[in-house]
Order: sequence, then structure tokens, then C-alpha cells
Amino acid sequence: MPATLPSTDKTELARSRLIVALDAPNADDARDIVDELSGEVFAFKVGLQLFTAEGPGFVSELVKRGERVFLDLKFHDIPNTTAMAALSAARLGVWMLNFHAAAGREALEAARFAVEETCAKESLEKPLLIGVTLLTSSGGDHLKELGFAGMSKEYVVRMATLTSEAGLDGVVASAYEVAAIREATGRDLLIVTPGIRPIGGTFGDQKRVMTFREAIDAGASYAVVGRPITAEKDRRAAIEALIA
Repeated sequence: MPATLPSTDKTELARSRLIVALDAPNADDARDIVDELSGEVFAFKVGLQLFTAEGPGFVSELVKRGERVFLDLKFHDIPNTTAMAALSAARLGVWMLNFHAAAGREALEAARFAVEETCAKESLEKPLLIGVTLLTSSGGDHLKELGFAGMSKEYVVRMATLTSEAGLDGVVASAYEVAAIREATGRDLLIVTPGIRPIGGTFGDQKRVMTFREAIDAGASYAVVGRPITAEKDRRAAIEALIA
């Protein structure tokens, strides 16, 4: 029976799984978050709002500072466009980037091949490539609108299997689907879970949510947390409360 980890070790292990979402309207606000939390979390996520406002220059700035960047742009286009966009992201030096799995196997494979080949030729560190299965703000009603009659978990597993077969490194999915994904794919995929909320916190626009500890205990590789940390006056204290 393995020895029980001391609480300090458990806390450090939790920090190594935490990605903070920079859901800020501009670079100044995002820098404020990074300045406060650098070294306290594993990585920072740059999404559509911040990337649209500030562009790739801000991503490069974070990379040059030594921060791991998860570029969350959810590429979804024809195979060539998807591949070229992924190449541009890889050349920025991001740690991880994602695609909508619904773009299909051809687009996912085209992006993977392009990134792998170019990173090898240009001596770049290959970013982790992951597929988004189903947004945590979506549920059964949304899938019905799209003509899918099954349950959310069934759809997520289908998209995760597609992503795995395309050879990507992992998926984005809620913690509720982690066990089913691992069983269906038979691979040690990275599973990144958004939709994290503290005990007693509001759900906002999220539906399939868990606490940070619940997500990690369920087998998530990383958990992405935004507003429950970044909207607080004392963000470090918010992290401590979240992982305690």
C-alpha cells in the first residue's frame, strides 16, 4: 500500500495540474493576473477574447517570459487551413493548442502531420495537440439541435475516440466523462477538464461542472479554472481554497 502523501506534496501535485484561464479583455489585465500567479500554477490559457484583442504578440510575450501557454482557439476548418493555423501556433512556442474534434479526422490528422514535420525540420518543441469533445456549456438540448439524439457522454466518447484515432495527444472534456473516455480509447490520453467551480460556487454558463479536487480524483490530467480565481481580489488565496 503506497504511503500517504504529506499535505504539502498533495498541494504541489495539485498546482502541477492547474491551468489558469486568462479570460481578460486586454493585455494589461492579463499581465496583472500572470504577474500575481506566475510560479503558482502550471500554465496559462489564452482564449479567443484575449487573442482577438491582443493577437499573437501577447502569446509570444508570455512564452518569452517562460510561461507555458495553452492556446485555446479551437481550430475548426478545412484540413489545409486547420493545419496552417496549427503551424502558426506551434511557431509561437505554445505548450498546448486545441481543435474542435468535430472538424473531423482528416483535419486533425493534417494538423498533426504538419506540426510534427515542421517542428522536426525547424528544431521546435512540438506542442501538445488536443481535441475539444463537447463544450462544458453544452448539454443534451444543444446536441438535439444539431441532430444528435444520444446522450452527452455518448457524443463525448465518440469525439474522444476520433481524436485518439487521429493520433492527437489528448482531449478536452468534462470530468464526468473521464472514465468513459479512458475505457473507450484504451490510451493514456491527456484529458483537460474545464467547467471547474469551487464548492458552493455559481455555475455561470457552465453545465457539466465539478470541483477541482473532484476532477483530479476522477482522473483528469489538467483542470482549467478561470473566473473562480481571476475574479477574486486575492487570487493566490482563491487558489489555496480551490485546491485545499
